[in-house]
Parts: sequence; C-alpha cells; structure tokens
Amino acid sequence: MFNSRLMTALAFTALGAGAASAADLSRPYTKAPIFAESYYNWSGFYVGGQLGGSWTNQSWVNTANNSVFGDLAPGQGFGQRSSGIFGGGQIGYNWQASNYVFGLEGSIAGMNNRGTLTNTVFGLARDDVFSWRTNWMATVTGRVGYAWANNLIYAKGGYAGVNSRLAVSDTVGPFTGSGSASAWHNGWTVGAGWEYGVTQNWIVGLEYDYSAFQTKSYQLAGGAAPLVYTFDAKPRDIQSVVARVSYKFGAPLISRY
Repeated sequence: MFNSRLMTALAFTALGAGAASAADLSRPYTKAPIFAESYYNWSGFYVGGQLGGSWTNQSWVNTANNSVFGDLAPGQGFGQRSSGIFGGGQIGYNWQASNYVFGLEGSIAGMNNRGTLTNTVFGLARDDVFSWRTNWMATVTGRVGYAWANNLIYAKGGYAGVNSRLAVSDTVGPFTGSGSASAWHNGWTVGAGWEYGVTQNWIVGLEYDYSAFQTKSYQLAGGAAPLVYTFDAKPRDIQSVVARVSYKFGAPLISRY
C-alpha cells in the first residue's frame, strides 16, 4: 500500500512539472532592450542671420598733395573710432566626429560705422572736413568646435574683406574742392562663439570676431585731377559681437549605444 501511494505521488509530481514546463514554453521570449542615449547632431547645411554691434578704428594719412585746396602735407593724417549696428546672414556646413565639430561658413553683413573730422593741423581756420564709413563686410572662415549635449563651443578664422569710403570737402575760399573714393580692403578674421541646439533644426548662439585689413590708396582730388590729394587709408580693425539664429537642414537624431 505504501508503495502504491508513493508511486501515485511521484506520478502527480511528474505531471505537475510537465505542465509547468509546457506553460513556460508557451510564453513568448522577449529580449531586454539595449539602452540608447540620444545626442544632438550638428552635421548638415544651415542658413541664418545675425545682429549686434561693431567697432571700427579708421585711419588715413596723406601721401601726396599738390591740390590747391588740400590742407594736409605728406605724413599728416588722422584716426577715428566709431561704433554702430552690425547685422547680416550666414550659410555653412558642419561635419561631426564624436564630440568634435568641423565646419566651413560664409557670411555677409552691413554696418553703419562712420565718422566726421575737421582738419585743424594748420590752425582752426583750416577747413578740410573728412568723412568716412565702413558699410559692409564679407567673410569665409573655417570652424572647429567641441560639442556636448545640445551645446557647441567653437573657434573660427579665415578671410575677411570690407568696403570702406573716405571723402573730403573744403567749402571755404579762396580755394575750394572736394573728392571721395571707395575701396575694398582684404584682410583676415578670428573669432569664437557658443551655439545651442533648441531643436534638431533651430540653433541660437553668440559670437565675437576680430578682423584686420590692408592699407589701400585713396585719391581725393576730385574735380582737381590730375592734381592729387592722396591718402593711405585702412580700417585698422573691426570688432563685432552678434547674436545668431540658424536653421539646420535634415539632421536626424543620433543614438549612442
């Protein structure tokens, strides 16, 4: 009798184990998900605008004068500093490798930096009135930066060119005259900035740039030519601080596993 009870208990145990195994086999197997961390992708083309302020140091020195109204001799000249609104647009492309971002950018901006100065080298009676302005600038620069989360800090450098104008007017006799000239000055620029990806397409930022330019010759004799009233003039440097906003095209979210 004991043996029959033992055999019965073993049979029920085997049946229960088999049912449990069958139940386990009927459940679908689900693989645990791999953790993926998303991060901002800076790669791609972008276009945008910038707005801020700039400062110009302008200088001009007479190099030749045989005009009847010019009141400066060679070696004499002036310098003046002015500030104004600075704004324009940018277009560029970024490549991202891990946390490092490399880019190429072109920009064009207008400004209203200008000044007026009256010549008093030979006394208060002298009345050459000089006026100058730098009105627009273009750059082509390379950029290199470091990205983390949605932030990018970067440095930039490359070509800069600026359009400059110098004019003189003498309206007090016995000799009067006036003249003006404009020139494109080639130069270089360096800068640094910070950008933040608000979304995968919209970017805001701040940037500082310093630019320096070559000296060009300006002939201001006007209607007195072929007589000369000639100056070496240059925007010695232009500094700017701008806020930027850009739209980046087709940049998918990237995952790090």
